[in-house]
Amino acid sequence: MAEPTDAASVSLRMLGAIMDAYKSVFVTGGAAPLLSRPKPVRRTGFELDVRIESVERQTDDVVSLTLRAARGGPLPTWRPGAHVDVFLPSGRQRQYSLCGDPSDRFRYRIAVRLIPDGGGGSREVHERLRTGAGLRIRGPRNAFTFVDAPSYLFLAGGIGITPILPMVKAAGSRGRLVYVGRTRDSMPFLPELPGADIRPDDEFGIPDIAEFIARAEPGAAVYVCGPPPMLAAAQRCMFELNPSGSLHTERFSAPPVTDGRPFDIALARTGGTVRVAADETALTALRRRLPDTAYSCQQGFCGTCKVGVVAGSVDHRDRLLTRSEQADHMLACVSRAAGDELVLDL
Repeated sequence: MAEPTDAASVSLRMLGAIMDAYKSVFVTGGAAPLLSRPKPVRRTGFELDVRIESVERQTDDVVSLTLRAARGGPLPTWRPGAHVDVFLPSGRQRQYSLCGDPSDRFRYRIAVRLIPDGGGGSREVHERLRTGAGLRIRGPRNAFTFVDAPSYLFLAGGIGITPILPMVKAAGSRGRLVYVGRTRDSMPFLPELPGADIRPDDEFGIPDIAEFIARAEPGAAVYVCGPPPMLAAAQRCMFELNPSGSLHTERFSAPPVTDGRPFDIALARTGGTVRVAADETALTALRRRLPDTAYSCQQGFCGTCKVGVVAGSVDHRDRLLTRSEQADHMLACVSRAAGDELVLDL
């Protein structure tokens, strides 16, 4: 190989000196953390302050809230099926589906059904939130993705219409909606669904989910959101009736524990031991001893109930934690002990 010329050698030395200077300032130097900060990976969406533009009563026990950015301007984009985390004045965190128009960049709409014996979040929305009040939200996030398909069948039960509503409008003529509920008066947003198959129980009886799915076109994307029995019925019959189709479900309540085994939780900071039954979640058991334990989705994707694990092996069932996070944390709403006991940082 030929030796470099003097001019080339000088250029190479100068380039090396420049690179060394760059590293000493931006990589290894004392000021490097300030001059070249790492960009964090955003896994939980945007956090922003919003103001309640309006509160509308949809039924006796459902209110919808229209939200705008507190400082004006557009809101983050979203697709049908998305939800936002809402931080309530009490500190409670809850997830609510976006049920407005994705093309409206300046407004979000959510709807909340009052659950009298729930954890207090829905009652707080109904009793304390008024037009003009400020809120903090995070998102949008989407765990109920709207896929492209030749045709759609949407099955919504009661407040389960909220994530389905934008999907129905996006699907247009390719979609068919069957909307069930106790009575017409209990079913929100009926005026916005003139072409839907409305089937209240007091007029048509208990809905036959298999019958509805059997009418879907081959290869249809079937979306179901409603009470647990409705979701379970769809999961039992979908692929027998429409093997080329796809099933997409979202629930608004914690899934039942069907394959659990009992275990103990030792509380490292507060002391004592909590027994978790085979058919209950760790979160349920913890809240008997520590009623202020934070939670929200109860389905393993929001992270509100994340807790440190001091000792013990975890059967991780969440959809959020990375492998490194699972080494010393768990989501108490879905994950369980892989053995007889866990020691938690509580």
